[in-house]
Amino acid sequence: MSLKVQTSNITNKNDPKSINSRVFIGNLNTAVVKKSDVETIFSKYGRVLGCSVHKGYAFVQYANERHARGAVIGENGRVLAGQTL
Repeated sequence: MSLKVQTSNITNKNDPKSINSRVFIGNLNTAVVKKSDVETIFSKYGRVLGCSVHKGYAFVQYANERHARGAVIGENGRVLAGQTL
């Protein structure tokens, strides 16, 4: 049995120390893709501290900058729910 831990909705947009560990996901089909989907996809790159999903885009806050950079490299250009991220 695995337990899924729900992350915070806070992505530290006002904290200059954490700005480089925050990833913007644009062109997101939020009619189909939910917060839990974003968390699952992006958690493979490192510890996700927060995730906020808005109409057409999302932000993921990682514990450190290295994880955020890995996510950008790994997911940029990915097709998800018919749209290129």
